Amino acid sequence: MHVPETAGYRRPSPRMWTARQLSLALTAIPLALAATVPAWVFGGATAGVPVTAAAVVLAALAWTVLRGRYRSWGYLERLDDLIVRHGLLFRQVTVVPYGRMQFIDVSAGPIDRIFGLATVQLHTAAAASDARIPGLEQEEADRLRDRLASLGEAQATGL
Repeated sequence: MHVPETAGYRRPSPRMWTARQLSLALTAIPLALAATVPAWVFGGATAGVPVTAAAVVLAALAWTVLRGRYRSWGYLERLDDLIVRHGLLFRQVTVVPYGRMQFIDVSAGPIDRIFGLATVQLHTAAAASDARIPGLEQEEADRLRDRLASLGEAQATGL
């Protein structure tokens, strides 16, 4: 079976990218300050400049990796199954037949709730084949949950 690389895939909400940047800032800024302030106070420019430069480089690297991870997520609803793809360095494509779904969770952490986002988690009998789709707007997550549940019931009764 050939799975198209990007054609027709739906992506997480752009709000997910904003939420992830906020999470990064809430983590990186205090850590950078904890490293750079003592370096400047106790080491002056000799220690402060390299530590500040390292903090900026690490923050830029973390931002780049986070951006790539956000852009790698996608899902495609097909006639008989759902395809979920993600991964920056190691690409993973999961195909979940609707008839194999046992239940579907919709969850949201505190930052996701602030941005109106949710994650849809699909559960099947095989634990390794579970798939999740993060960063969906709450309305889209509810719509997808309801659609997948109805398709799962319809195809499971045909077994």
